[in-house]
Amino acid sequence: MLIHLKRNEKLYLNGAVIRLDRRGTLELLNDANFLLENHILQPEEATTPLRQVYFVIQLMLMDPSNAHLMSELFKVNIAQLRLFRRDEAYLALIDKIDEKVKTANYFEAMKVIRQSYALEKTPEQRKTCEKKMEAA
Repeated sequence: MLIHLKRNEKLYLNGAVIRLDRRGTLELLNDANFLLENHILQPEEATTPLRQVYFVIQLMLMDPSNAHLMSELFKVNIAQLRLFRRDEAYLALIDKIDEKVKTANYFEAMKVIRQSYALEKTPEQRKTCEKKMEAA
């Protein structure tokens, strides 16, 4: 897998932080847990239930030696998500996230969440987003 980094961009790789002093490409020759800087969610940005779960998974990925501690918090958060909304699509999403985390596929779980942020918006917010997308 090739990872392209901009100058001074950070990469979190198996718990280590890597930064290149110039633009470059890293090739991962085996399986590794990594997270690009633009996928990092700051604590103050974890303002919705899905974003809070994302943040916990992010911590599991960034600090693998303490992932077992974060897994307890993940279980609490995922249970709260199940109570947040009861519609079928949302529950299927939660099941998908839960399965990815159970298999330690944290990056894929985070990817699913990023693609699903729109589900947390109210119907009015979704309509506004759709109108903006159509206008663009």
